[in-house]
Amino acid sequence: MAGLASFAGALMLYAGYIYTNAYFGYFRLNPFAVGFSTFELVMRSLRLATLPVLELMALALLVPALPRLLAVLHVPGHRIRRIRDFGRAVARSYLAFVVVGVVLMVLWRWIQPVRWLAPLLVAGGLLLGLTHAAQPAQPAQRPRIRAPWERAGSLLVAGLFLTWVAALVAGQLGRQDAQRDAEQVARRVAVVLMSTERLDFAPPGPHYEDLGKGVHYRYRYTDLRLLLERDHRYYLLRVGWDHDTDPTYVIEDDDTVRIELRPGVLPRTDR
Repeated sequence: MAGLASFAGALMLYAGYIYTNAYFGYFRLNPFAVGFSTFELVMRSLRLATLPVLELMALALLVPALPRLLAVLHVPGHRIRRIRDFGRAVARSYLAFVVVGVVLMVLWRWIQPVRWLAPLLVAGGLLLGLTHAAQPAQPAQRPRIRAPWERAGSLLVAGLFLTWVAALVAGQLGRQDAQRDAEQVARRVAVVLMSTERLDFAPPGPHYEDLGKGVHYRYRYTDLRLLLERDHRYYLLRVGWDHDTDPTYVIEDDDTVRIELRPGVLPRTDR
């Protein structure tokens, strides 16, 4: 149990890093340079807890107990036996899952965006092969007892493939979330940047106003949106930000600037 908890914790940390790297990498930021903590990376891994993933996990937990559940529901015994026989047939076909997964890896470039299915099938097949249901059904055939090193090797390889699945799904979700947020950047928190000195923004840059010599914060920049605030640094995007051409602005909060946070553009609602 302790080993399983350690694996789950390491998997969440790794998935959180992959998701964060994919998301902020879309905006040309490095998570290590930004300075995310381990706890934050683990929390970001919860983005993988989507409805399909939760349904798959619930199904995996429910399947072994399905015959007992059906018995409690007073399902006829012959139907329960058919379901049990079907489950055993699926478990004995574990090598087929592995083979299909390997074939999908060969076809890697043509199976986008469900490439995560290939390592998932391999991992599922290896884990099915370790179950009692995968043993031969004929009474004349004695169940083959796996050596400890075989079971450990299968668990290790399955764990590596599950880690690969988590990385693929996390990276895909990170890029999708970043693309969606970039398309709706005007809805993010608006930033008004006041500065005592004129700032050199890479073009096209935000909207610029000179308020005159008598004003302490003489220069005002608007049409900016907040991507992230971290350790007195503000990572900003201009309204209409384009991934192919526009930079991400990094502003250090010090005595020469004043930063105001305001509501962004709210989506229109039909009344």
